[in-house]
Amino acid sequence: MTLPETLRAAFVIARRDFTATVFSKTFLLFLLGPLFPVLMGIAFGGIGDRIDAGRATPQVAVIASQADYDALVAARERLSPLAGERPFVALGRVAPRGDSDAQTDALLNDKAVERVGVLAGGLGRPHFTGAVKTDGSTVRQVGLFVDEARRIQAGATVPPGPEMAVTVARSSSGSLAFARQMVARGGQTILFVLTILLAGMLLSQLIEEKSNKVIEILAAAVPIDAIFLGKLFAMLAMSLVGITVWTSAGAAAIAYWVGGGLAALPAPALGWPAFLALILVYFAMSYLLIGGVFLGIGGQASTVREVQTLSMPVTMVQVMIFGFASLAVGKPDGREGVAAAIFPLSSPYAMIARAAEQDALWPHVLALAWQALWVALILKFAANLFRTSVLKSGPSRRWPWQRRQAA
Repeated sequence: MTLPETLRAAFVIARRDFTATVFSKTFLLFLLGPLFPVLMGIAFGGIGDRIDAGRATPQVAVIASQADYDALVAARERLSPLAGERPFVALGRVAPRGDSDAQTDALLNDKAVERVGVLAGGLGRPHFTGAVKTDGSTVRQVGLFVDEARRIQAGATVPPGPEMAVTVARSSSGSLAFARQMVARGGQTILFVLTILLAGMLLSQLIEEKSNKVIEILAAAVPIDAIFLGKLFAMLAMSLVGITVWTSAGAAAIAYWVGGGLAALPAPALGWPAFLALILVYFAMSYLLIGGVFLGIGGQASTVREVQTLSMPVTMVQVMIFGFASLAVGKPDGREGVAAAIFPLSSPYAMIARAAEQDALWPHVLALAWQALWVALILKFAANLFRTSVLKSGPSRRWPWQRRQAA
Protein backbone atom coordinates (compact mmCIF):
# COMPACT_ATOMS: atom_id res chain seq x y z
CA MET A 1 0.00 0.00 0.00
CA THR A 2 1.46 3.34 -1.06
CA LEU A 3 1.69 6.32 1.27
CA PRO A 4 -1.26 8.19 -0.29
CA GLU A 5 -3.43 5.10 0.06
CA THR A 6 -2.34 4.69 3.68
CA LEU A 7 -3.17 8.31 4.44
CA ARG A 8 -6.50 8.00 2.66
CA ALA A 9 -7.40 4.89 4.70
CA ALA A 10 -6.32 6.62 7.87
CA PHE A 11 -8.53 9.59 6.98
CA VAL A 12 -11.51 7.30 6.42
CA ILE A 13 -10.99 5.59 9.77
CA ALA A 14 -10.50 8.93 11.52
CA ARG A 15 -13.64 10.35 9.93
CA ARG A 16 -15.64 7.28 10.91
CA ASP A 17 -14.49 7.38 14.55
CA PHE A 18 -14.94 11.15 14.76
CA THR A 19 -18.45 10.98 13.32
CA ALA A 20 -19.43 8.07 15.55
CA THR A 21 -18.26 9.94 18.64
CA VAL A 22 -19.40 13.50 17.92
CA PHE A 23 -22.85 12.53 16.68
CA SER A 24 -23.52 10.04 19.47
CA LYS A 25 -26.19 10.78 22.04
CA THR A 26 -23.63 10.77 24.86
CA PHE A 27 -21.23 13.32 23.36
CA LEU A 28 -23.18 16.22 24.88
CA LEU A 29 -22.44 14.85 28.35
CA PHE A 30 -18.79 14.61 27.37
CA LEU A 31 -18.82 18.27 26.33
CA LEU A 32 -20.39 19.19 29.64
CA GLY A 33 -17.79 17.13 31.49
CA PRO A 34 -15.30 20.00 32.05
CA LEU A 35 -18.07 21.94 33.75
CA PHE A 36 -18.26 19.33 36.48
CA PRO A 37 -14.84 20.17 38.01
CA VAL A 38 -15.85 23.84 38.08
CA LEU A 39 -19.15 22.98 39.74
CA MET A 40 -17.33 20.65 42.09
CA GLY A 41 -14.87 23.39 43.00
CA ILE A 42 -17.72 25.74 43.83
CA ALA A 43 -19.66 23.01 45.65
CA PHE A 44 -16.69 21.72 47.60
CA GLY A 45 -15.62 25.25 48.42
CA GLY A 46 -19.01 25.75 49.99
CA ILE A 47 -18.83 22.32 51.61
CA GLY A 48 -15.41 23.09 53.05
CA ASP A 49 -16.64 26.40 54.41
CA ARG A 50 -19.65 24.69 55.98
CA ILE A 51 -17.47 22.00 57.51
CA ASP A 52 -15.13 24.61 58.98
CA ALA A 53 -18.04 26.73 60.15
CA GLY A 54 -19.79 23.72 61.63
CA ARG A 55 -16.68 22.50 63.39
CA ALA A 56 -17.05 23.60 67.01
CA THR A 57 -14.16 25.54 68.55
CA PRO A 58 -12.41 23.35 71.14
CA GLN A 59 -13.49 24.30 74.64
CA VAL A 60 -11.55 24.36 77.89
CA ALA A 61 -13.50 24.28 81.14
CA VAL A 62 -12.13 26.72 83.72
CA ILE A 63 -12.70 25.86 87.39
CA ALA A 64 -11.99 29.26 88.94
CA SER A 65 -13.45 32.25 90.68
CA GLN A 66 -15.32 34.82 88.64
CA ALA A 67 -12.45 37.31 88.95
CA ASP A 68 -9.84 34.85 87.64
CA TYR A 69 -12.14 33.73 84.82
CA ASP A 70 -12.84 37.35 83.77
CA ALA A 71 -9.08 37.98 83.65
CA LEU A 72 -8.58 34.89 81.46
CA VAL A 73 -11.36 35.98 79.09
CA ALA A 74 -9.84 39.46 78.86
CA ALA A 75 -6.44 37.91 78.13
CA ARG A 76 -7.92 35.75 75.40
CA GLU A 77 -9.57 38.76 73.79
CA ARG A 78 -6.33 40.73 73.96
CA LEU A 79 -4.36 37.91 72.32
CA SER A 80 -7.03 36.98 69.74
CA PRO A 81 -5.45 39.04 66.88
CA LEU A 82 -2.53 36.57 67.04
CA ALA A 83 -4.80 33.56 66.43
CA GLY A 84 -4.83 33.79 62.63
CA GLU A 85 -7.46 31.84 60.69
CA ARG A 86 -8.17 29.31 63.45
CA PRO A 87 -9.58 30.91 66.61
CA PHE A 88 -8.16 30.26 70.04
CA VAL A 89 -9.73 27.59 72.22
CA ALA A 90 -12.94 28.71 73.86
CA LEU A 91 -13.23 29.12 77.62
CA GLY A 92 -16.19 28.16 79.79
CA ARG A 93 -16.37 28.82 83.54
CA VAL A 94 -17.45 26.15 86.00
CA ALA A 95 -17.83 27.09 89.65
CA PRO A 96 -15.59 25.07 92.02
CA ARG A 97 -17.51 22.29 93.79
CA GLY A 98 -16.02 19.75 96.18
CA ASP A 99 -12.99 17.70 95.15
CA SER A 100 -11.15 19.39 92.26
CA ASP A 101 -9.83 16.12 90.79
CA ALA A 102 -13.26 14.47 90.75
CA GLN A 103 -14.79 17.56 89.19
CA THR A 104 -12.08 17.60 86.52
CA ASP A 105 -12.73 13.95 85.63
CA ALA A 106 -16.47 14.57 85.42
CA LEU A 107 -16.00 17.55 83.12
CA LEU A 108 -13.61 15.67 80.81
CA ASN A 109 -16.08 12.80 80.40
CA ASP A 110 -19.20 14.94 80.05
CA LYS A 111 -20.57 14.08 76.57
CA ALA A 112 -22.97 17.02 76.59
CA VAL A 113 -20.07 19.43 75.93
CA GLU A 114 -17.04 18.56 73.81
CA ARG A 115 -14.10 19.69 75.96
CA VAL A 116 -10.43 19.17 75.21
CA GLY A 117 -9.29 19.96 78.74
CA VAL A 118 -9.93 21.49 82.14
CA LEU A 119 -8.00 24.33 83.81
CA ALA A 120 -8.22 24.17 87.60
CA GLY A 121 -6.46 26.00 90.45
CA GLY A 122 -7.23 29.50 89.25
CA LEU A 123 -4.37 31.86 88.42
CA GLY A 124 -2.52 31.12 91.67
CA ARG A 125 -1.82 27.43 91.02
CA PRO A 126 -2.98 26.70 87.46
CA HIS A 127 -3.24 23.02 86.50
CA PHE A 128 -4.35 21.96 83.02
CA THR A 129 -5.66 18.44 82.40
CA GLY A 130 -6.63 17.22 78.94
CA ALA A 131 -6.19 14.64 76.19
CA VAL A 132 -3.57 16.77 74.44
CA LYS A 133 0.17 16.89 73.90
CA THR A 134 2.17 18.70 76.55
CA ASP A 135 3.76 20.86 73.84
CA GLY A 136 0.64 21.12 71.68
CA SER A 137 -1.15 24.28 70.60
CA THR A 138 -3.92 23.94 73.21
CA VAL A 139 -1.47 23.83 76.14
CA ARG A 140 0.52 26.75 74.70
CA GLN A 141 -2.62 28.83 74.22
CA VAL A 142 -3.89 28.23 77.76
CA GLY A 143 -0.43 29.01 79.12
CA LEU A 144 -0.44 32.33 77.26
CA PHE A 145 -3.90 33.11 78.65
CA VAL A 146 -2.70 32.43 82.19
CA ASP A 147 0.42 34.63 81.81
CA GLU A 148 -1.53 37.48 80.20
CA ALA A 149 -4.31 37.25 82.82
CA ARG A 150 -1.71 37.56 85.58
CA ARG A 151 -0.33 40.67 83.89
CA ILE A 152 -3.81 42.12 83.68
CA GLN A 153 -4.46 41.49 87.38
CA ALA A 154 -1.02 42.52 88.65
CA GLY A 155 -0.40 45.35 86.22
CA ALA A 156 3.23 44.24 85.96
CA THR A 157 5.37 43.13 83.03
CA VAL A 158 6.42 39.88 84.76
CA PRO A 159 3.49 37.70 85.82
CA PRO A 160 3.83 36.37 89.37
CA GLY A 161 3.13 32.77 90.33
CA PRO A 162 4.31 29.31 89.32
CA GLU A 163 4.17 27.90 85.81
CA MET A 164 1.07 26.02 84.72
CA ALA A 165 1.23 22.30 85.48
CA VAL A 166 0.03 19.92 82.76
CA THR A 167 -1.47 16.46 83.15
CA VAL A 168 -2.18 14.41 80.02
CA ALA A 169 -5.48 12.55 80.25
CA ARG A 170 -6.22 9.40 78.29
CA SER A 171 -9.29 10.90 76.65
CA SER A 172 -11.83 13.69 76.86
CA SER A 173 -15.24 14.33 75.35
CA GLY A 174 -13.67 16.69 72.80
CA SER A 175 -10.87 14.34 71.77
CA LEU A 176 -13.29 11.41 71.58
CA ALA A 177 -15.65 13.37 69.32
CA PHE A 178 -12.74 14.40 67.07
CA ALA A 179 -11.45 10.81 66.88
CA ARG A 180 -14.90 9.51 65.96
CA GLN A 181 -15.23 12.16 63.27
CA MET A 182 -11.97 10.87 61.79
CA VAL A 183 -13.34 7.31 61.88
CA ALA A 184 -16.55 8.57 60.24
CA ARG A 185 -14.62 10.22 57.41
CA GLY A 186 -12.46 7.13 57.04
CA GLY A 187 -15.54 4.91 56.79
CA GLN A 188 -17.10 7.20 54.20
CA THR A 189 -13.90 7.24 52.16
CA ILE A 190 -13.57 3.44 52.20
CA LEU A 191 -17.21 3.05 51.17
CA PHE A 192 -16.84 5.60 48.38
CA VAL A 193 -13.61 4.16 46.98
CA LEU A 194 -15.01 0.63 46.95
CA THR A 195 -18.22 1.76 45.27
CA ILE A 196 -16.58 3.95 42.62
CA LEU A 197 -14.07 1.22 41.75
CA LEU A 198 -16.41 -1.76 41.70
CA ALA A 199 -19.76 -0.34 40.62
CA GLY A 200 -18.20 1.49 37.67
CA MET A 201 -17.57 -1.85 35.95
CA LEU A 202 -21.31 -2.29 35.52
CA LEU A 203 -21.44 0.44 32.87
CA SER A 204 -19.90 -1.85 30.27
CA GLN A 205 -21.40 -5.16 31.44
CA LEU A 206 -24.04 -5.40 28.71
CA ILE A 207 -22.14 -4.00 25.74
CA GLU A 208 -20.48 -7.24 24.62
CA GLU A 209 -23.71 -9.25 24.88
CA LYS A 210 -25.62 -6.64 22.91
CA SER A 211 -22.94 -6.36 20.21
CA ASN A 212 -22.58 -10.09 19.54
CA LYS A 213 -26.33 -10.81 19.85
CA VAL A 214 -25.85 -13.05 22.90
CA ILE A 215 -28.46 -10.96 24.68
CA GLU A 216 -31.05 -12.07 22.14
CA ILE A 217 -30.34 -15.74 22.89
CA LEU A 218 -30.60 -15.09 26.63
CA ALA A 219 -33.78 -13.08 26.20
CA ALA A 220 -35.34 -15.93 24.25
CA ALA A 221 -34.82 -18.26 27.21
CA VAL A 222 -35.43 -16.14 30.33
CA PRO A 223 -37.14 -12.83 31.18
CA ILE A 224 -35.00 -9.75 30.60
CA ASP A 225 -35.49 -8.67 34.20
CA ALA A 226 -33.79 -11.91 35.25
CA ILE A 227 -30.82 -11.13 33.01
CA PHE A 228 -30.56 -7.64 34.48
CA LEU A 229 -30.80 -8.71 38.11
CA GLY A 230 -28.58 -11.74 37.58
CA LYS A 231 -25.74 -9.65 36.24
CA LEU A 232 -26.14 -7.09 39.03
CA PHE A 233 -26.11 -9.60 41.87
CA ALA A 234 -23.30 -11.63 40.29
CA MET A 235 -21.10 -8.54 40.20
CA LEU A 236 -22.10 -7.69 43.78
CA ALA A 237 -21.10 -11.19 44.92
CA MET A 238 -17.78 -10.86 43.08
CA SER A 239 -17.19 -7.49 44.74
CA LEU A 240 -17.94 -8.88 48.21
CA VAL A 241 -15.41 -11.66 47.62
CA GLY A 242 -12.82 -9.04 46.70
CA ILE A 243 -13.68 -6.94 49.76
CA THR A 244 -13.31 -10.00 52.01
CA VAL A 245 -9.83 -10.64 50.66
CA TRP A 246 -8.83 -6.97 50.93
CA THR A 247 -10.24 -6.71 54.46
CA SER A 248 -8.30 -9.78 55.59
CA ALA A 249 -5.09 -8.37 54.12
CA GLY A 250 -5.80 -4.95 55.67
CA ALA A 251 -6.48 -6.46 59.10
CA ALA A 252 -3.22 -8.39 58.90
CA ALA A 253 -1.35 -5.21 57.93
CA ILE A 254 -2.93 -3.24 60.81
CA ALA A 255 -2.09 -6.01 63.28
CA TYR A 256 1.52 -6.00 62.04
CA TRP A 257 2.13 -2.27 61.81
CA VAL A 258 -0.13 -1.07 64.64
CA GLY A 259 0.27 -2.82 67.95
CA GLY A 260 -3.04 -4.17 69.22
CA GLY A 261 -4.75 -4.09 65.81
CA LEU A 262 -8.11 -2.32 65.68
CA ALA A 263 -8.12 -1.97 69.48
CA ALA A 264 -5.30 0.57 69.12
CA LEU A 265 -7.41 2.77 66.80
CA PRO A 266 -10.16 5.17 67.98
CA ALA A 267 -13.27 3.03 68.43
CA PRO A 268 -16.46 4.08 66.64
CA ALA A 269 -19.57 4.68 68.74
CA LEU A 270 -21.12 1.32 67.81
CA GLY A 271 -17.86 -0.58 68.31
CA TRP A 272 -15.64 -2.14 65.67
CA PRO A 273 -17.62 -5.37 65.01
CA ALA A 274 -20.91 -3.55 64.34
CA PHE A 275 -19.15 -0.77 62.41
CA LEU A 276 -17.35 -3.18 60.07
CA ALA A 277 -20.54 -5.19 59.56
CA LEU A 278 -22.41 -1.98 58.66
CA ILE A 279 -19.69 -1.05 56.17
CA LEU A 280 -20.39 -4.30 54.30
CA VAL A 281 -24.17 -3.83 54.48
CA TYR A 282 -24.05 -0.20 53.38
CA PHE A 283 -21.62 -1.08 50.60
CA ALA A 284 -24.11 -3.65 49.32
CA MET A 285 -26.88 -1.03 49.42
CA SER A 286 -24.71 1.60 47.74
CA TYR A 287 -23.62 -0.91 45.10
CA LEU A 288 -27.21 -1.92 44.34
CA LEU A 289 -28.42 1.68 44.23
CA ILE A 290 -25.64 3.04 42.02
CA GLY A 291 -25.15 -0.26 40.16
CA GLY A 292 -28.79 -0.30 39.11
CA VAL A 293 -28.39 3.20 37.70
CA PHE A 294 -25.17 2.18 35.94
CA LEU A 295 -26.70 -0.91 34.38
CA GLY A 296 -29.65 1.16 33.21
CA ILE A 297 -27.32 3.73 31.62
CA GLY A 298 -24.99 1.10 30.19
CA GLY A 299 -27.93 -0.83 28.78
CA GLN A 300 -28.84 2.19 26.63
CA ALA A 301 -25.35 2.44 25.15
CA SER A 302 -24.65 0.47 22.01
CA THR A 303 -20.84 0.71 21.81
CA VAL A 304 -17.87 0.74 24.15
CA ARG A 305 -17.12 4.25 22.89
CA GLU A 306 -20.38 5.54 24.34
CA VAL A 307 -19.62 3.94 27.69
CA GLN A 308 -16.19 5.57 27.76
CA THR A 309 -17.80 8.90 26.97
CA LEU A 310 -20.19 8.47 29.89
CA SER A 311 -17.51 7.46 32.39
CA MET A 312 -16.26 10.94 33.25
CA PRO A 313 -19.61 12.66 34.02
CA VAL A 314 -20.76 9.59 35.94
CA THR A 315 -17.61 9.69 38.08
CA MET A 316 -18.03 13.41 38.70
CA VAL A 317 -21.60 12.91 39.88
CA GLN A 318 -20.41 10.22 42.29
CA VAL A 319 -17.80 12.56 43.72
CA MET A 320 -20.41 15.27 44.23
CA ILE A 321 -22.68 12.79 46.05
CA PHE A 322 -19.76 11.89 48.30
CA GLY A 323 -19.10 15.56 49.00
CA PHE A 324 -22.74 16.08 49.93
CA ALA A 325 -22.62 13.11 52.31
CA SER A 326 -19.46 14.45 53.98
CA LEU A 327 -21.57 17.29 55.40
CA ALA A 328 -23.14 14.75 57.76
CA VAL A 329 -19.87 14.22 59.65
CA GLY A 330 -19.91 16.02 62.98
CA LYS A 331 -23.62 16.88 62.82
CA PRO A 332 -25.62 13.79 61.82
CA ASP A 333 -28.81 15.27 63.28
CA GLY A 334 -28.33 18.62 61.55
CA ARG A 335 -30.09 19.75 58.40
CA GLU A 336 -27.33 18.58 56.05
CA GLY A 337 -26.93 15.26 57.86
CA VAL A 338 -30.63 14.43 57.71
CA ALA A 339 -30.85 15.47 54.05
CA ALA A 340 -27.84 13.31 53.14
CA ALA A 341 -29.39 10.36 55.00
CA ILE A 342 -32.72 10.78 53.17
CA PHE A 343 -31.31 11.17 49.64
CA PRO A 344 -30.98 7.51 48.58
CA LEU A 345 -27.65 7.67 46.72
CA SER A 346 -25.86 9.48 49.57
CA SER A 347 -27.71 7.68 52.39
CA PRO A 348 -25.18 4.82 52.85
CA TYR A 349 -22.30 7.31 53.19
CA ALA A 350 -24.20 9.49 55.68
CA MET A 351 -25.31 6.52 57.77
CA ILE A 352 -21.86 4.94 58.06
CA ALA A 353 -20.69 8.28 59.44
CA ARG A 354 -23.53 8.19 61.97
CA ALA A 355 -22.44 4.68 63.03
CA ALA A 356 -19.03 6.09 63.93
CA GLU A 357 -20.43 9.00 65.96
CA GLN A 358 -23.64 7.76 67.60
CA ASP A 359 -24.37 4.46 69.31
CA ALA A 360 -28.10 4.15 68.49
CA LEU A 361 -29.03 1.21 66.25
CA TRP A 362 -32.62 2.09 65.33
CA PRO A 363 -31.67 4.81 62.77
CA HIS A 364 -29.76 2.17 60.81
CA VAL A 365 -32.78 -0.15 60.74
CA LEU A 366 -34.90 2.67 59.29
CA ALA A 367 -32.17 3.71 56.86
CA LEU A 368 -31.68 0.18 55.52
CA ALA A 369 -35.42 -0.23 55.00
CA TRP A 370 -35.52 3.13 53.19
CA GLN A 371 -32.55 2.22 51.01
CA ALA A 372 -34.02 -1.20 50.21
CA LEU A 373 -37.20 0.50 49.00
CA TRP A 374 -35.19 2.71 46.64
CA VAL A 375 -33.14 -0.27 45.47
CA ALA A 376 -36.37 -1.93 44.37
CA LEU A 377 -37.62 1.24 42.65
CA ILE A 378 -34.35 1.95 40.84
CA LEU A 379 -33.87 -1.65 39.75
CA LYS A 380 -37.42 -1.83 38.41
CA PHE A 381 -37.03 1.40 36.47
CA ALA A 382 -33.58 0.47 35.12
CA ALA A 383 -34.75 -3.01 34.15
CA ASN A 384 -37.65 -1.50 32.19
CA LEU A 385 -35.20 0.75 30.35
CA PHE A 386 -33.01 -2.24 29.64
CA ARG A 387 -35.99 -4.26 28.37
CA THR A 388 -36.97 -1.45 26.03
CA SER A 389 -33.42 -1.21 24.70
CA VAL A 390 -33.15 -4.96 24.08
CA LEU A 391 -36.55 -5.22 22.39
CA LYS A 392 -35.67 -2.35 20.07
CA SER A 393 -32.41 -4.02 19.08
CA GLY A 394 -33.81 -7.56 18.91
CA PRO A 395 -36.35 -9.25 16.62
CA SER A 396 -39.82 -7.82 16.41
CA ARG A 397 -41.48 -11.05 17.46
CA ARG A 398 -42.44 -11.79 21.03
CA TRP A 399 -39.97 -13.68 23.15
CA PRO A 400 -41.08 -17.11 24.50
CA TRP A 401 -41.28 -15.80 28.07
CA GLN A 402 -43.54 -12.97 26.86
CA ARG A 403 -45.88 -15.50 25.20
CA ARG A 404 -46.00 -17.51 28.43
CA GLN A 405 -46.85 -14.37 30.42
CA ALA A 406 -49.58 -13.42 27.92
CA ALA A 407 -51.08 -16.90 28.17
